[in-house]
Amino acid sequence: MSFGGPPKISIKPTPPDRGSFPLDHGGECKVVMARYLECLETSSGSNKKCRTLSKEYLECRMQK
Repeated sequence: MSFGGPPKISIKPTPPDRGSFPLDHGGECKVVMARYLECLETSSGSNKKCRTLSKEYLECRMQK
């Protein structure tokens, strides 16, 4: 027995139901994502040309 120390209580955190950044389970942003990935493939991995599509995708995810 230890006097004066902090109590030994274990708290188990519980994760959110669908995570902090949930996946697009409903496929609501699938069209924008496909256009973004197609842009990346055609631009040889350079994302400078695809930034507007990336922004559209992130806005879609935040709204839905």
